[in-house]
Amino acid sequence: MSDECRGTDQGTAHDPAKDEAQEQSESQPARIVFDALGITYEKAFGAAPAHLASLTWLLGELPPQGRVLDVGSGTGRPTAATLAAAGHTVLGIDVSPVMVEIATAQVPGARFRCADARTVALDDASYDAACVYFSLLQMSREEQTHLVARVARAVKPGGHVALATVPVDAEEVDVVFMDQPVRATSFSHDDFVTMVTGAGLTVQAEQSLLFTPAHPGATPEPHLFLHCRRPDM
Repeated sequence: MSDECRGTDQGTAHDPAKDEAQEQSESQPARIVFDALGITYEKAFGAAPAHLASLTWLLGELPPQGRVLDVGSGTGRPTAATLAAAGHTVLGIDVSPVMVEIATAQVPGARFRCADARTVALDDASYDAACVYFSLLQMSREEQTHLVARVARAVKPGGHVALATVPVDAEEVDVVFMDQPVRATSFSHDDFVTMVTGAGLTVQAEQSLLFTPAHPGATPEPHLFLHCRRPDM
């Protein structure tokens, strides 16, 4: 998430350092948010039935000992743990060093790398599948679009991509997420599907639902899961 200095009233001196400090106090980059949440995030979302069902779908599509990219791998559970337990080779990427440390300890059968998914190098046609579960929401729409296109290219022709997001028409909105101030951006349902298909993926199935995280004070939030395939060349 990029930081911008907000304008001041006319006639007032502009102090970029003060503006940046104010912005950071109102919303935090993904790394800081998920460093703070750590295992609490897994407790709130790790047992979500739709997420587990999505993984079951993906397991049914993967070849034996497939290579899977997990973008925004978090604590490693349930995604990397489920895939590694089924004999697949998993690379998890997460911007939070705390999450990477937790995942490495919890899922020794997978490999995790602390990196920014927006800029990390991804080789074309190098994975049998990829997962992007709720890891786009603190990126701009342009960044989300670019990343999904790169992930689509990283999957082999005929491979699969599972995505999940919160489908709301919101851009640079300050919200409180699990007691952490964040700035969130997303797409409406139709616009998200359009973005994904524009990346070269075919949507094979989708699920829309309301889910309430297992966290004090949590309220139901809309979730959208897409099961996609990269067409054969």
